Amino acid sequence: MTRLDGKVAVITGCSQGIGLAMAEAFAAEGAAVVISARRSEAIQEAARQLEVKGAKVVGVQADVMKREDARRTIAAAIENFGRLDILVNNAQTSQGGKVEDITDEAIELTLGSGLLGTLYHMQAAFPHLKERGGSVINFGTRQGIYGEPGDGIYGATKEGVRALSRSAAREWGQFGIRVNVINPAAMSPAAAKFFKENPERGQKYMDEISLRRFGRPLEDIAPIAVFLASDDGQYLTGQTLNADGGQIML
Repeated sequence: MTRLDGKVAVITGCSQGIGLAMAEAFAAEGAAVVISARRSEAIQEAARQLEVKGAKVVGVQADVMKREDARRTIAAAIENFGRLDILVNNAQTSQGGKVEDITDEAIELTLGSGLLGTLYHMQAAFPHLKERGGSVINFGTRQGIYGEPGDGIYGATKEGVRALSRSAAREWGQFGIRVNVINPAAMSPAAAKFFKENPERGQKYMDEISLRRFGRPLEDIAPIAVFLASDDGQYLTGQTLNADGGQIML
């Protein structure tokens, strides 16, 4: 398992769930990883868990909504490992609500952590990825494609991420930089909490999944990220992969 041997990856939103699973999978494939999250204690604990498993890892406390923190996170990869090959923009915070009830606070939080956070990290990473090519993996959501009631600002944010990704794929392809999006349906800790608090929506969500189970971060979602980050996905760019057990079929 050395598909990412010698590569260096930055992964945001990495203290638990899909982010932590991707870091574990990348490390198992030979990559060194820089992981970030807002809470210092959480990201250091995640780094410790990965180190125990043999990973080369650096944890960075950072707020993806701040451009300077994005620059600092990317700089950690260069300072500690001398290069950058893979950027995974996984971090996202959101506030739900019907369209007529969306507040400025919800807009700032959701757009800031999702669309702007993704943009800031892509901009900071570009000069380094340009040196030898690389892979950017961003995250979307089926809520943006479906138009989920109560998730207007979240869906809009993630559709913005997809639009940004397609533009970057066209602009950066000449440099050997691939940019793709994963739309996951996985039982992360955040998802588990939401469905426990909203059992009817959880059941509706499950009924839409053709395989009749939620995805597992490590077994179902992380391998797709590894594929996109590795040479196995070298001819794929500007695409959205719906890793959702058959919810969305386009």
